[in-house]
Amino acid sequence: MMSSITARYWREIPQRYRGEASKSKKTGKTYFPPRLVEPKNGNRQFEPVKLDYEGNLITYTVIRVAPAGFEDQGAYALGIVELPGGARITAQIADCPLSDVKIGMKVRVVFRKIRDEGHEGIHCYGYKVVPA
Repeated sequence: MMSSITARYWREIPQRYRGEASKSKKTGKTYFPPRLVEPKNGNRQFEPVKLDYEGNLITYTVIRVAPAGFEDQGAYALGIVELPGGARITAQIADCPLSDVKIGMKVRVVFRKIRDEGHEGIHCYGYKVVPA
């Protein structure tokens, strides 16, 4: 039987694999993951857009005690990246020593293996960010 995490993972494939977002026809703001309703004004008119894969790191933290499923990764950085159009994503920062991670650094989104899931042995892929 598949776990609820696996079911959620499969539902999110379009946005996770193809970078699908939604852009408000009213305000022009880009949302990721895609939204059905704009939070501040109730607008429901959106157009699908593909995310631009380069942006700036606006904040980050270092995870020193990893949660279940990520114990083998040791200390790693997790950051919030602002992409053109205003969309923000939270992603692990890869291919960069922790001492080199800086607020404001240019990063790009890459497709990577995130983890293996449970007894099913499902390989879960998604996005991480690396220095641009």
